[in-house]
Amino acid sequence: MHVKKGDKVVIIAGKDKGKSGKVLTCYPKDNRVIVEGINMVTKHKKASRDMQQAGIVHKEGSVNVSNVMIYCNKCKQGVRTEKKVLDNGKKVRVCKKCGETFE
Repeated sequence: MHVKKGDKVVIIAGKDKGKSGKVLTCYPKDNRVIVEGINMVTKHKKASRDMQQAGIVHKEGSVNVSNVMIYCNKCKQGVRTEKKVLDNGKKVRVCKKCGETFE
């Protein structure tokens, strides 16, 4: 996957197109990610115990990883990335437009 947990991403397709947020969880087997504040879904929760509160809960739903792009702070937009190997042998992701590295 081209995104990791903690990356700032921009949504490029769907009902939340143009919005940005931080990746909270990645599911590589399903090719999906959960982004903070994006694709909010409503769940009706039933109280399972006497002390637990029932009600409507709003939480983030998953988004296909093909619908997100990494946000570059230098370019101020979503960008494609490439992988490069530094002199010390460490692999990093690099912005294709400006060359900024993502950690």
